[in-house]
Amino acid sequence: MSHLRWVICSLLFLATVIAYIDRGVIAYLEKFLEGVIPGLNSIKYGYILAAFQAAYAIGMVVAGGLTDKLGTRKAFAIAICLWSVAAMLPGLAFSVVTFGVAMFLLGLGEAANFPACIKTVAEWFPKRERALATGIFNSGANIGNIAVPLIVPFLVAVFSWRGAFVVTGAMGLVWLAAWLVLYRRPEQHPSVSKGELDLILSDPVEKIESVPWSKVLPLKETWVFAIGKFLTDPIWWFYLFWLPRYLQTTFGLSLSANRLPLVIVYSISTVGSIGGGWISSALLNRGKSANFARKTALLICALSVLPIFIAPYLHHLWLVVAVVGLATAAHQGWSANLFTLPSDLFPKAAVASVIGIGGMAGAIGGVLFQLATGYVVGLTHSYVPLFVTACMAYLLALLIINAITPKLAPAKIS
Repeated sequence: MSHLRWVICSLLFLATVIAYIDRGVIAYLEKFLEGVIPGLNSIKYGYILAAFQAAYAIGMVVAGGLTDKLGTRKAFAIAICLWSVAAMLPGLAFSVVTFGVAMFLLGLGEAANFPACIKTVAEWFPKRERALATGIFNSGANIGNIAVPLIVPFLVAVFSWRGAFVVTGAMGLVWLAAWLVLYRRPEQHPSVSKGELDLILSDPVEKIESVPWSKVLPLKETWVFAIGKFLTDPIWWFYLFWLPRYLQTTFGLSLSANRLPLVIVYSISTVGSIGGGWISSALLNRGKSANFARKTALLICALSVLPIFIAPYLHHLWLVVAVVGLATAAHQGWSANLFTLPSDLFPKAAVASVIGIGGMAGAIGGVLFQLATGYVVGLTHSYVPLFVTACMAYLLALLIINAITPKLAPAKIS
């Protein structure tokens, strides 16, 4: 049997790595940029991040539907062209406004990454392997976050901070060439063996070929996913965009000294991403229902987040790293399982659209949380309310998910 589906999964992994490097450069350089960009402070940084997430929300509205309509090969190619160019634009920025415009365009392009990835997983993997495949490509977020503190100081030293944005943005164009060469649907791919194709198509045949938004938007199954994203995505964005600043200001770290703590945090989170996907896949392989497997994995992850509320009361750097690392690992495990819900609940033709709707909800939550974070940090210089919110968000989301879909039954689409 061939194993081409895992090659495709590795492409999705690399695309996610690149996306998180592109969006992580500004987070890592933010304190440095305060001394370079006139007027930049925590409140205005919050506005820049809100611009990124507002564009991400808008892009999700478009990306999900276009991915279902154009197919993953074309839609992903268009998206990564847009976001690669947009990722280079901060290298030309000279004010808070121009940084905000550049990040807005980056958000538009990167919004397509997860709808396209999830739809690709639905096309290339049977249901029993999807959570693991999702966990693997989703771990690219952690590898991207690890790569940022390792490569950005070197790029700044060699190419200046402007050049760092240009070089990291150009990586997406290299990925695009590999995608166009390697990607086809499994039924059309010349390198897929009959055994692998039979495995990919082993789930019951779906007769639905297209699903308009008007059919999926009112469904409670759509809103289960959207609510989960709205409540928990902002917490991940908080770690991504504010953790470098928090460690630098709390412990007086320099740009280079901040490297190792961030690498360790996101190394730990990589384990959570793959482990969270493995938990539900293992339970399914042992004969448990999708409802039991997914919700058990979500509950384990939600409970693992709880210690994060003590982070602002800890005065030892490595204790903070341990607690935040556990929380980010739990989030990634949560995310791997949450992302599988649309492919459990909807036919493949609707998956990208549902992912888009949920991603839009998560981005809207992110806009509100980024603005709130900017003002909380800027006016009170305290992170306590933010870590308390992070502690409670996941259990609240799981309670709502279970209340709306106690059996996690597939959506009924007329």
